[in-house]
Amino acid sequence: MTGQSSHARKVSRRGALASGTALASLTLAPRRILSDEKSKPNSVIDGVAIGCITYSYRGGADTAEYTLDCLLKDGISEAELMDGPISSFTGIQFRRGRRRRGVNLPLEQEPFDANRPKVREEQLVKCQQLRKMFNDAGVNIHIQKCPFGSSDEDIDFNFQIAKALGCKAITTERNDELAKRLAPFAAKHQIWVAFHNHTNNIPTLEDVDPLMQIGDFIGFNFDIGHYVAGTKGQSPLPVIEKYHEKIISLHLKDRTADGGNVPWGQGQTPIGEVLQLLKREQWPIYADIELEYPVPADSDAVREVAKCLDYCREALA
Repeated sequence: MTGQSSHARKVSRRGALASGTALASLTLAPRRILSDEKSKPNSVIDGVAIGCITYSYRGGADTAEYTLDCLLKDGISEAELMDGPISSFTGIQFRRGRRRRGVNLPLEQEPFDANRPKVREEQLVKCQQLRKMFNDAGVNIHIQKCPFGSSDEDIDFNFQIAKALGCKAITTERNDELAKRLAPFAAKHQIWVAFHNHTNNIPTLEDVDPLMQIGDFIGFNFDIGHYVAGTKGQSPLPVIEKYHEKIISLHLKDRTADGGNVPWGQGQTPIGEVLQLLKREQWPIYADIELEYPVPADSDAVREVAKCLDYCREALA
């Protein structure tokens, strides 16, 4: 690794997590009356920042307002925000590229538009307004997940979006070639790119994972459930212990060794042990709920995410 020392990265990441949490509790929420700070959501438990990737609320309105309402109902103060709510609020159009087994391929370059700089400046102002709406309600947007374009201009704009939203990182599907392309932009903006694993592209333990040697701001969005399913039941704890300085966030879900996606506590993913590790070490790693098991017919996504948060609270007690 080059650039920042590991100690400096650890301090800066911890400071960003703390400052982001503080920023999320500055003023009153515009969509409901809050009597005091205790009324705002708080899902930071014993120093462990429990959040939610807003993909968990799929099936409802794909808007910023609906998404924020879901987070508030669940009492969640940390979010990995998907591109749908960002697009609906700001007018930014993200054209998804082709997908190959969980990998986002670069998008085709858009045709030249002389008005684009002015339009994008206005869109970044909307991003700041979106950030304020969430922060005023008590929710910190620590990560955004918007597709990367193929041109340098489009890539740079994605980092500007992240900065305007107050994000620590951008997440995307694991693609080592894409990481090489993004590394200089990440270093320039000092915004991490955290690559998400599926069952077939898990971090390596035997040697240093090649992804970790690409740049100082290239890291992992480590999905512990996919890791358990992809390794036929191996524990994700050694991965977290080895790469904790490069893991920006976790996706929490419960999967079985044979690939099942089940309600928490019914699978083989050691969610509680992982949370206890974060609590003990106080590593600045976001632990984001990802609701992926089938929602029961008599429930909905908001209630199921609330169950997952309760599971985290009990595991950290």
